[in-house]
Amino acid sequence: KTMKIVIIGGGVIGLHTAYYLVNEGHDITILDKGKGDNNCSFGNAGYISPSHFIPLASPGIVAQGLKWMLSSTSPFYIKPRLDLSLIKWGLTFWSKANEKTVKYAAPHLNAILQYSRDLSIQLDGDLGGATQLHTDGCIMLYRKEETRKHEEHLAHEAKAYNIEVTMLDKAGVQAMEPDVDFKALGGAYYPIDCHLHPIQMMGAIKGFLIAKGVKFHYETEVTDFVTVNRQVTKVLTDKGEFDADHLVVSNGSWLPLTMQKLGVDLLLQPGKGYSVTYKDVKKNIKYPAILVDDRVAMTPLGKDLRVGGTMELSGYGLNINMKRVPPIVNAANAYYGGLDLEVPTEDKVWSGLRPCSPDGLPYIGKSPKHNNVTVGGGHAMIGISLAAATGHIITDLIEGRKSKIDIKAFEVER
Repeated sequence: KTMKIVIIGGGVIGLHTAYYLVNEGHDITILDKGKGDNNCSFGNAGYISPSHFIPLASPGIVAQGLKWMLSSTSPFYIKPRLDLSLIKWGLTFWSKANEKTVKYAAPHLNAILQYSRDLSIQLDGDLGGATQLHTDGCIMLYRKEETRKHEEHLAHEAKAYNIEVTMLDKAGVQAMEPDVDFKALGGAYYPIDCHLHPIQMMGAIKGFLIAKGVKFHYETEVTDFVTVNRQVTKVLTDKGEFDADHLVVSNGSWLPLTMQKLGVDLLLQPGKGYSVTYKDVKKNIKYPAILVDDRVAMTPLGKDLRVGGTMELSGYGLNINMKRVPPIVNAANAYYGGLDLEVPTEDKVWSGLRPCSPDGLPYIGKSPKHNNVTVGGGHAMIGISLAAATGHIITDLIEGRKSKIDIKAFEVER
């Protein structure tokens, strides 16, 4: 049966969900409070990373975070403020950052990451390569001996999931990056990882959806819902009301605010990240890389290079703290001689909000209080990685099909 499905959120999760739902023949409307051209789905590193099977809530992260959290120039920063939701999130994160969480979460993250990789490659093929997806892999680089040991441990864990990893010394990385002077200790190379061009990907999927008749309403704020017997029948906005046979809520960091209007409390915090895209880099890198010691991600996008990083828990503002930008750029130059990247002016810096759950797992599933509401969010730094799987899983749920992977770990009420 054809349904009127309203999707709240026009980011990468909303678009992928719309892609699979419209192919089932449904009437899709997407509502987004922004302009649809610069949300968190556009300025990220563009990774599709099965290598990221360890959840954010993991042993040692709290201790490291405490060292960083009050420094405005560190990779992780919490703006001191009295905020009950932040306190509840922080206490839950602290309780989850342990080996037990990793042991439970890693197999589920591995399954959904590999599933999503396969779907992303298939989707790119269906769109004629328009997402500019590359299956070159990614290198986890380090400049400290203790980090090398940590990466060797992760490589051992990865092999348990049949993920190939090659440990590289300095010469090994240099051989892969002949156009720059590699100056760090070494790296762990994950051939399974992919990357794409986020802007091209978003444009390609949106173009497909428009051609399929999907309706987009930007700068449209959801104000309330009409609910009858556990069924949301209308979505009320500042631009009018929209009838709904089914509702999908996938609006990133704003997910808990919307779900609160539906009577569902979700723990989630917006984690601000910054990126800079350098145009026409003369001596560019060939492989995406994460500078592990500095928490910086680097992605070659054709002739361009995107450098991004930081995790800043400071609320919903997108204002840029320029103190946090030089450490990102300086880290790139410290690993790669010859890049000679300059610290940009503020107008060249992009910022976006990653939706972070306290246990490092996304929320994918049905609303506990509604029969026709499905949620997809809380993907933190792996939103691009998990977008295709999330969209497909949501579609399976709405169609009454069993998902190809176990999704119990991602339940909304857990």
